[in-house]
Amino acid sequence: MTETADDLSAPLGQDKPRRRRRLRLPFTAMQLLAVLLGLFLVTFAGFAIFNKDPLGGEPIARLAIRAPSATDEKPAASGAGAESKPDGKHETKDAPKPAAPGEQKTITMIDGSTGARHDVVIGAGDAADKSEAASATPPVMAGINPKLLEKSRYGMIPVIADGLKPFNVYAADADRARAAKMPVVAIVIGGLGVGAAKTNDAIMKLPPAVTLAFTPYGSDPGKLAERARAQRHEIFLQIPMEPYDFPDNDPGPQTLLTSLSPDQNMDRLYWHLSRMQGYAGLTNFMGARFVATEPAMQPIIREAAKRGLGFFDDGSSPRSIAPQAAANQAVPFGRGDIAIDAVPTATEIDRALNKLESTARERGIAVGTASALPVSIERISAWTKTLGDRGILLVPLTTAMLKSKSS
Repeated sequence: MTETADDLSAPLGQDKPRRRRRLRLPFTAMQLLAVLLGLFLVTFAGFAIFNKDPLGGEPIARLAIRAPSATDEKPAASGAGAESKPDGKHETKDAPKPAAPGEQKTITMIDGSTGARHDVVIGAGDAADKSEAASATPPVMAGINPKLLEKSRYGMIPVIADGLKPFNVYAADADRARAAKMPVVAIVIGGLGVGAAKTNDAIMKLPPAVTLAFTPYGSDPGKLAERARAQRHEIFLQIPMEPYDFPDNDPGPQTLLTSLSPDQNMDRLYWHLSRMQGYAGLTNFMGARFVATEPAMQPIIREAAKRGLGFFDDGSSPRSIAPQAAANQAVPFGRGDIAIDAVPTATEIDRALNKLESTARERGIAVGTASALPVSIERISAWTKTLGDRGILLVPLTTAMLKSKSS
C-alpha cells in the first residue's frame, strides 16, 4: 500500500530517486593525525634512547686527510713573501719561524690582589728538554769564583768548595766588630731584575749597605745583578713560592708548589739557582703557603745548607717553618720585621722607618723589607743618610743574620 502511494505521487516519466550511501570510517581525521604524531614521537624517543651516538646529535663534518708525500711542495714556496731565485729555487722572506731552543719569550704576570699586569721576558731554560735547557744557559757573571760553581742541566749553580761558602764569599763588607756593639738595621729591596729602570734606581740611589734581592725573571737578570755587585751591594736570590691564593696570585714560571714532589721542586729550584751567580743566600718571593708547609719547605732549607747559602724569610707568613728548619740545618737565617712600603705613601713609609728604628733600639737588630718603588727609594735614601747620627748602624743583611745567630 505504501509503495503504491509513492508511485502515484511521483512525477510522470521519472523514476524514484535512489539515496546515496556514504562511507563512514571508524575514526575521525583528528584521531588519525594524533595516532601518526604519537607513532613519530615513539620512534624518535626509541632512537634517542637506544642509539649509542657519542656525539649526541652534534653536526658532523667529515674531512679527508692525506699524508704529505715526498713530492709535495712546501706551502711557503709559492705563497706570499716568497721570491724566485735564478736557479729556480724559492726563498721565503719574513716567514714566521718556530721559537728556537734557548730563545727568549715574554709572559704577562698578573698580581691577583691588585690586578697589576707587567710583561716578563724569560729564557727558555724552563723547558723540560735537556738540550733546550742547556742552550738557554745564562753566562757566568764577572767577579765570580769558579770554584764555587757546579754545573747543572740548567746552568751553573752555587756549591761549597775548599771550605768556602757563597754566603761568606759574597757577603758585603761591613764593620762587624762595630755592629756587634750597637743597634743595627738591615734593609732588603726585593722584586729587582724585572724592569731595568727601577732596578738601576735601587742600585745607584741606595747606599751599598742596602741588600738587593733579585727575582730570576727578566731579559738578563745576571747583568743587573752584576751591576749591583759592582756598586758593592750584596745580593740575594728570590725563589718564587706558592701563596695561599695560587693560581689567582701567580709568582711566575717554575714556582715551587706544595702539590709537587720534592724532586720536582728541586728541579725547579735548580732552574732558579742557575739564572745568576754571586748571591749570598735565598729568600722567598711570595710563598705564604709554601713556607708554612713543612714537607715542602724542609728540602729547600737542606739544599741551601748543602750549597753554603743563607736563607731570609721576608716575614709575610706568621706560620712559616723556616726559622726552625734553618736552625736544624745550621743555615744562616734572617727574618723581616717590618714591610716598609706596605702602604706606598711618603708619610706611611716614614712612619714604618721610624718603627724600624725603634725596633732596632729595643732588640739590637731590625730588618725592613721594601720594593723598588720610586717613593720607597727616595724615602729610604733620605732616612739612611742621618741614621748613623742617631746611633744606629746600617748593615748588609748578612751582617744582621750573623749578629742574630751569635746573639
